[in-house]
Amino acid sequence: MSQPTIPLFDREVQPPYLAPGYKSTVLRAPTQPLVVIPHSLSERTGPVFGAANVGPLDHDLTKNSMKNGEPLGERIVVHGRVLDETGRPVPHTLIEIWQANAAGRYVHKVDQHDAPLDPNFLGTGRVLTDAEGRYKFYTIKPGAYPWSNHYNAWRPNHIHFSLFGPNITTRLVTQMYFPGDPLLDHDPVFLSLPPKGRSLLICRFDMAVTEPHFALGYQFDFVLRGSGSTPFETV
Repeated sequence: MSQPTIPLFDREVQPPYLAPGYKSTVLRAPTQPLVVIPHSLSERTGPVFGAANVGPLDHDLTKNSMKNGEPLGERIVVHGRVLDETGRPVPHTLIEIWQANAAGRYVHKVDQHDAPLDPNFLGTGRVLTDAEGRYKFYTIKPGAYPWSNHYNAWRPNHIHFSLFGPNITTRLVTQMYFPGDPLLDHDPVFLSLPPKGRSLLICRFDMAVTEPHFALGYQFDFVLRGSGSTPFETV
């Protein structure tokens, strides 16, 4: 008996190219049919990311940029697994994160939000999944921040994730949100997702990995393909 075909792309989960409420998609969304460009040998084989690209403190954003003390804010542990469409682990996947600090400010010259920078928090990290597809980050819960999409627009607390497979063409980018955030109901980025996909971007509080007297734990898994795949940014 033949096995059922598992879809690689679920339109009930993945965001559309164009979401008018999310204004920048109006400029970024393609206006002509997409053209598939065959990958050359150099694109299919490299660059390759591995353990040599990850430092001993890259996974710990509470320590990887300390200068004069601990970063300010609520410490959290974010962990999970990278899985394929059948639930099998995807090992040796390079995961990168970037985020705002506890006050809602990025360490970036374009971010001119009137909120303080934290000299002990850079807001970036990376880790390689283990043989079971597991990863773990220590970080600070990011703050909400205003943006110019519409009047009185605020982004919910979120962390950006980038996943690299065996080469540069396999990069996937997404965002993780936190349960119970009231700004989710007002955020055009989150609302651009089909209803089925929204819950897949909200992490789950995890008491099992919460560390006493140190940090709250959250679980966030990635599914790379299939009907339950994690929503990834399309433009």
